[in-house]
Amino acid sequence: MCEFCALQASDEDDGGAAGSPKPRKAPAHRSRNYTGPFRKTPDRLLGMGFIRFYQLTLSGFVGNSCRHIPTCSEYGYESIARHGLWAGGWMTLFRVGRCGPGGTSGLDQVPETLGGDFRWWTPWRYIALGRKGG
Repeated sequence: MCEFCALQASDEDDGGAAGSPKPRKAPAHRSRNYTGPFRKTPDRLLGMGFIRFYQLTLSGFVGNSCRHIPTCSEYGYESIARHGLWAGGWMTLFRVGRCGPGGTSGLDQVPETLGGDFRWWTPWRYIALGRKGG
């Protein structure tokens, strides 16, 4: 069950059962972007700021056309926060390329850690992260 469905199910009433009504808790603030721990280096903050600027301004004009979950901008925000501007930027670029016509679709999470064969001088290896079954 997705997080949204789980929140919906927990907020539903018993359907008019007798007795005192359940007190509703205020929903916790949930961000659409990555909220986990990361090092706040200038390059990461710059990249994340650029993506957040895109989300607040241009994203509304582009429309809801992303074929993946999370969306490409959320993926980019999280990948830059976790892996830095260089690695996260390449991962985001290849993810946006997969989102076009003839590309993949579905659930595509940012990897928590990168393997030992991902080096700064081999950016083409990041393209394999989103392939199905690979």
